[in-house]
Amino acid sequence: MSVNLIFKIAAVGILVTVLSQVLKHSGREEHAFLISLAGLMIVLFWIIPYIYDLFETMKSLFVL
Repeated sequence: MSVNLIFKIAAVGILVTVLSQVLKHSGREEHAFLISLAGLMIVLFWIIPYIYDLFETMKSLFVL
């Protein structure tokens, strides 16, 4: 895992937090929820290959 990925995840987290707070204070809680959900999905799509590699490594380590 590279440090670049950690910085990208942190940037998405900061952006989602700011946008959610702005939308909540303007009375658009539904849009704030959708922004949070979209941020979560983006980060999950970035992390899924690393989780797959982890499970493949564990599988080869224990020869399952």
